[in-house]
Amino acid sequence: MLRYTADRRTLAFVAGYYLLLALAYLLPLHWWSTAPLIPALCLLSFFCAVITHNTVHVPIFRNREMNRWFQVALTQTYGHPVSMFVPGHNLSHHRYLQGPKDRMRTDKMRFDWNLLNQLLFSSVVGGAIFRDNLDYAKAMRTRRPRWFRQLMLETTIFILFMAALLLLDWKKFLLFVFIPHQYAVWGITGVNFVQHEGCDPEHDYNHSRNFTGRALNWFTFNNGFHGLHHLKPSMHWSVLREQHAALVEPHVDPRLNLPALLPYAARAYIWPGKRMRYDGTPVVLGDPRPDEPWVPSALTTTQDAAAGDLEHGAVG
Repeated sequence: MLRYTADRRTLAFVAGYYLLLALAYLLPLHWWSTAPLIPALCLLSFFCAVITHNTVHVPIFRNREMNRWFQVALTQTYGHPVSMFVPGHNLSHHRYLQGPKDRMRTDKMRFDWNLLNQLLFSSVVGGAIFRDNLDYAKAMRTRRPRWFRQLMLETTIFILFMAALLLLDWKKFLLFVFIPHQYAVWGITGVNFVQHEGCDPEHDYNHSRNFTGRALNWFTFNNGFHGLHHLKPSMHWSVLREQHAALVEPHVDPRLNLPALLPYAARAYIWPGKRMRYDGTPVVLGDPRPDEPWVPSALTTTQDAAAGDLEHGAVG
């Protein structure tokens, strides 16, 4: 059923989220159970957000119907309809990297203390992404009815599932569902700042920062190899390490190949905590750039629509 056997790990992580959530609802609400369960669910929800990212690029099942329902299952773990990952990520960020049509471009952040830029990145860019998502859904209702129906399926079941969990125990809902979902959305959006701040979006290879450590990439499904993902977004995560060595490493500036995330984060956000380019020079921000529209109207030509067929996730 799986297109790649490596996605057994994908299924294990998703199953792990549901099992841990069930355990959280079954155990009494005491500090000794709550204290470890909240961070564990936050991490699993974030890892499932990474899986969401992978799924909208490369569906894991051979069967379309199974991919439809897998997206429904993922929606509950991440706290956001999986189909809505497509406009903000596939169609805005990938197509228009760091430009005025990229809603997640890093020059939107203007704080002197770089830690605030990282911590608040999701909050600053979230409003524009949300508005684009609504506009995109309206346009796709007639242009891509299959994608729109999938969005409605994910959204409807998500609302019903969240309502059931809330009614079952509102305190546990806040602790074990709401907080992990907020963490996942914050994390999957904020990682964009780590991956692109201080890089060169005009360069064929130096547009992204790569983290090559094995432990990090095991848990994040090789998403540390972000440069290659931008070059070949339809490449499955399981082959990114080998292909990075062959296709990216000979050409990318070695200062953008980092062995670990935490030492970089300490330098970038704690000490000295300054916004620096990968070559060691300070990031120079120009005047703030307004967002430029990119969402197609319902009247956009079918030729333009066909050009995006491979960017609409598992069931688009």
